[in-house]
This record gives sequence, C-alpha cells and structure tokens, in this order.
Amino acid sequence: MAQEEIIKQFEAQQVRVVWDDEQEKYFFSIVDVIQVLTESDNARKYWSVLKTRLKEEGNELATNCSQLKMTSHTDGKRYLTDVADTEQVLRLIQSVPSKKAEPIKQWLASVGAERLNQMQDPERSLQQMVADYRRLGYSENWINQRIKTIEIRKGLTDEWQRGGVQNEAQYAFLTDLMSKVWSGLSTKEYKHHKGLTTQNLRDNMTNTELLLNALAEQAATDISKEQNPKGIMANAQVAVEGASVAKTARQELEKKLGHSVISSKKAIDYIQPTDELPFSETE
Repeated sequence: MAQEEIIKQFEAQQVRVVWDDEQEKYFFSIVDVIQVLTESDNARKYWSVLKTRLKEEGNELATNCSQLKMTSHTDGKRYLTDVADTEQVLRLIQSVPSKKAEPIKQWLASVGAERLNQMQDPERSLQQMVADYRRLGYSENWINQRIKTIEIRKGLTDEWQRGGVQNEAQYAFLTDLMSKVWSGLSTKEYKHHKGLTTQNLRDNMTNTELLLNALAEQAATDISKEQNPKGIMANAQVAVEGASVAKTARQELEKKLGHSVISSKKAIDYIQPTDELPFSETE
C-alpha cells in the first residue's frame, strides 16, 4: 500500500504520522500520542505498561493496533512502531488521564480536515508545502525552484505512464538511471555522498543541483513527447538522452567553476539556522 510518512506538530511536540492512500486514513505513532498526553519522561515504557493492562482487560486497541515503519526520534533509522488510526487514538485518550484530552481531540479533527481539504483542492496542499519549507528555513529562491521541479517531475512521470511504465520498480529504475547519467551517481550513491539515510534527496539538493536534475527530467519529457517510446527499455533510452543534456550542462559549468557542482552538503548545512530539521530527518 502507498504510504507517506510526515510530521505533525501538536503544540511543541512532534507526532509521527503515516497517510495510507489505499485506506485513506492516518496512522499515528502511539508512543508520540502518549508523550503528548502524559508528558512522560519515558513514553515508550508508559505505553508498554498500558498496553499490557489493556490486553488483560481485553481492550481491542491493545490487540488490534498495527505496526508501521517510522523514523526514530533518536537515531533517524526506521523501525516498526505501534500505530493507531484516528478512531483508535480516540479510544486511547479515554484510557489515559490527561488535561490535554480535549485539545488533542480537536487537533485530530483538524488534521483530518486538513487532508480532506488538500484532496479536494490541490492548491491547499501546495500552500502547505511552501509554508513548511519556509518554516524549516529554506530560501524563497530555493522554494520556488523546488516547487517547479515537482511540476516537471509530474510531467515526466505522466509521460512514463503514457509510455507503458507500469510499476514503482520501473519508475525507480528510470529515476536511478537518469541520476547516474547526469550526475555520475546513482540515487543511493548520491544520498551517501550527502550523508543522507531516510531523508528526501531533492529536499537536500542545492539550487544548482535542483536545476540540473530538472533539466534532465524536462529534456526527457520533451524527447519522449517527440519519440513516443513504448515499454521500459525504450523509455530508458529516452531517459538517458534527456539526462545527457543535463550532463553536458553540468560538465560545461564545472569547467567554468573549476570544481564539481555535486555537493556533499545537505539542507541542514546551508539553510538558515532553525530549531527544526528537514522533513524526513526528524524522528
């Protein structure tokens, strides 16, 4: 199932959330919700004890809660984490004495409403994305470029779909191929070069890297519209041709600069000082 991990703020507390496209519902990290409700020094232990008690009482929450991989607050790695949907979180609130019970109920309602609004009006989602980037300290110039690259990427994936690219593995193959051609690094190598683990690579590209990657994807889109490739191998050839345009531009620029434009820096190294980290790097 298609899932998207995001961070939601409740007051000063970060709550890890996964949106499931197939079920069209949010799943919340139970430990994070417990932390909000109790302000405990050890929310994980609190949940462990509560979970045991709820199981003994035959409470369905303890037996039916799911586990999804989420990014850890402590080391940035992804681990299976107990999660609950909105209905289950409301049941959990009933089991935990807390002065924040009503505020978090209102927060849950606002989170759900926000998603519905974004689904009905994509412009809201775009506005939220811009606001999030600003909050994290990205420059207006970088944000404008990032939004444009999202539009360009959508155009390319639409072309791939039209050309018969059928699944996520094929999309990943083509993306990796283009990265290798224009930058000299596969997606995995590129992330390693920047010291990234679960973080989004594009959210950690410099302006120049974003522009070159966008050039590769726009060129591939334009070539695809002219050649109408069918099947994964024909699309791969077009992907190489498009990425080669960006490779040539990169090499010419590097000759002028005297150094590589493929930076080892990640966003936290060059965005404005902030108390928060880029999206996927939060726990």
